Amino acid sequence: MQDILINWAPQETRVAIVENGAVQELHIERALERGLVGNIYLGKVARVLPGMQSAFIDIGLERAAFLHVADLVGHSRFEPNNGNGANHAPVPIERQVFEGQSLMVQVIKDPIGTKGARLSTQISIAGRLLVHLPQDDHIGISQKIGSWELREQLRQRMQALVGTRETGGGGGFILRTNAEDATDAELADDIAYGRKTWGAIRERAFSVPPGTLLHQDLNLAERVLRDLSNEQTATIRIDSRLQYDHLKAFGEEFTPGAVNKLELYKGERPIFDLYNIDGEVERALARRVDLKSGGYLIIDQTEALTTIDVNTGGFVGARNFDDTIFKTNLEAAGAIARQLRLRNLGGIIIVDFIDMAREEHQGAVLGEFRKQLSRDRTKTTVSGFTQLGLVEMTRKRTRESLAHMLCEPCPTCGGRGQVKTARSVCYDVLREILREARQFNPKEFRVVASATVVEMLLDEESPHLAGLSEFIGKPISLSAEPTMNPEQYDIVLL
Repeated sequence: MQDILINWAPQETRVAIVENGAVQELHIERALERGLVGNIYLGKVARVLPGMQSAFIDIGLERAAFLHVADLVGHSRFEPNNGNGANHAPVPIERQVFEGQSLMVQVIKDPIGTKGARLSTQISIAGRLLVHLPQDDHIGISQKIGSWELREQLRQRMQALVGTRETGGGGGFILRTNAEDATDAELADDIAYGRKTWGAIRERAFSVPPGTLLHQDLNLAERVLRDLSNEQTATIRIDSRLQYDHLKAFGEEFTPGAVNKLELYKGERPIFDLYNIDGEVERALARRVDLKSGGYLIIDQTEALTTIDVNTGGFVGARNFDDTIFKTNLEAAGAIARQLRLRNLGGIIIVDFIDMAREEHQGAVLGEFRKQLSRDRTKTTVSGFTQLGLVEMTRKRTRESLAHMLCEPCPTCGGRGQVKTARSVCYDVLREILREARQFNPKEFRVVASATVVEMLLDEESPHLAGLSEFIGKPISLSAEPTMNPEQYDIVLL
């Protein structure tokens, strides 16, 4: 069973999913940094790139968004071959869109790092039970729903409820997993909601300029009821009376099954203190994760991939070294799966378990790892051990990782995680003075640097500084600047 805690403030909403007393997922939405996935815009084609079969679309954001030909409605259309009508090749993007064209687009992936948002012209409007595809006529059923026979029964029921465009109905719909036990009345209400929302979007698109937001997806608190709550959820507790009333009204209209689990938290302690969630967040931002056995993980997140290294640390509890390694790796498998969810790490992930000599140990660790990952609502793919003993896996990127959301690169080291030593900076200073002395003829050179660099120039490096001053025939003075970081310095010509 799981509990969902919602900590609401005007500037930020935080949601924690707790299973068996431990935080498994953390979702954060800030009012000024709200995610864009699901938003529908009237965009303008800024540039078409035939070589990449893509286009950049201006939707009013800081960076242009990206549209690939595969995300165009009707991208599977084929153009005639030599005029004889035979299918030959897909219609290229430069034959479908042009610069300056207005396009209705939907964000399918948030901007991440330096990459702009990913777009699609295939509009989808999510409801409680259904996803409405207004440009399509397809009826789809979630593969997680029961048997093939049940899915076919649901498909026939949906076709009867949806009708055809000729009779004033039509449109495509996908049944979400929670629609398995829905009544015809509930499905009909969701169909009406999707069509009504689409009608309002289309009407607005005719009267606004390109770059306008036409429709915004639900906020995080509302998505808790629609997306995060399931049959395993025992309670949904929120610490704001205002938002509780809003969610209750929203839930009664769209998610009656989840609204019964909604509770207003009235405790004196902050709601996140119940499970020390703020402490878990701090630990989730650290490189090192300690295991109960004494082992530990080292997690390094880079632009290209994430690496996770498993170490035995101080664990010596097993009878022999092989068993020590095996038990550490088993514990690490569960801890890594939890950290991936908690930190929301995505993309390519390389796990370096401690080398195991026995194949049955490798199989057991891999089996445990896959079992723990099966609880993750985000799609993961594990390819097993490589020849180098590494486990390669991928986890779908859905949003920014926790570290990228809460942190920024260090202004001192620029995100490298290390800075030059004071001695290295001293030698940079001496070389720069020599370079300047060859071009200019001032009365004096003044070095402005951090206190540690100035101290070293006055102490251990003073002979080299004096020798340089004598060589160039100019005095060199030093000035410590407390606001400078260890790598910064200035050479002032006096």
